[in-house]
Amino acid sequence: MAYEDDLTKVSPTKAEAATESVAGADAPEDGEAEWRVAAGEMPDDEILYDLADLFKVFSDTTRIKILFALMDKDLSVGDIAEVVETSQSAVSHQLRILKQARLVRFKRQGKQLIYSLADDHVHTMLSQGMTHVCE
Repeated sequence: MAYEDDLTKVSPTKAEAATESVAGADAPEDGEAEWRVAAGEMPDDEILYDLADLFKVFSDTTRIKILFALMDKDLSVGDIAEVVETSQSAVSHQLRILKQARLVRFKRQGKQLIYSLADDHVHTMLSQGMTHVCE
């Protein structure tokens, strides 16, 4: 999900207020609040539904294993199947779901598709999730 683009889904006055609140003294130092709407306002339902759908993708252990396998290096379907200890068919099915959620991407190397995490946000979500679970 491109959260920076989500501000454009909000009315211009809300987007301006969100930008101002991020730039203000209350904004977190790490800059991760760029997607927020104005203080005290709820994001649009469409954004919340998209977020809920994103979290649903994380509800399958096989998908989580695939994502963790891809944290270290880019892998083919066969390599992922070995690491995750499941069939290539099952991995392909889960990769389709992960691609639709824009959590993984692929590049073609000859006849093989090599998969990787889509961006640093995915790595951050996994790391933060593990930190939360392990506390």
